Amino acid sequence: MKKILVVDDDLAICNMLKKFLTKKDYEVIVALSGEEAIRKVKEERPHVVLLDIRMPGMDGIEALKQIREVDKEVGVVMITAVEDEETGKKCVEFGAYDYVIKPLSLDYLETVLTVKLIDFL
Repeated sequence: MKKILVVDDDLAICNMLKKFLTKKDYEVIVALSGEEAIRKVKEERPHVVLLDIRMPGMDGIEALKQIREVDKEVGVVMITAVEDEETGKKCVEFGAYDYVIKPLSLDYLETVLTVKLIDFL
């Protein structure tokens, strides 16, 4: 079973994504901060991380940089409510696989995950 780490400071979004992804037969782990995300990447070794950019404390971009130090292979999909081309470029530059805008299209997210997880077959 493929493991996905959902990282967002909004518990409602985490719960919604966990419910959706669990129904799609993924094992889902949740983290509510960048710091917790890094710990969970070390402990759980997920295949993909869905990482919110705007969070209090350590933001998603800093978390992305540190996640890349821990695991260079994990697929990281950045999630944000603000469409900003410069931020998107920065995320890709630091190793994100994709950049998704809220409100999330669950169909698009599922496609992104499917394509990324093909790499692990």
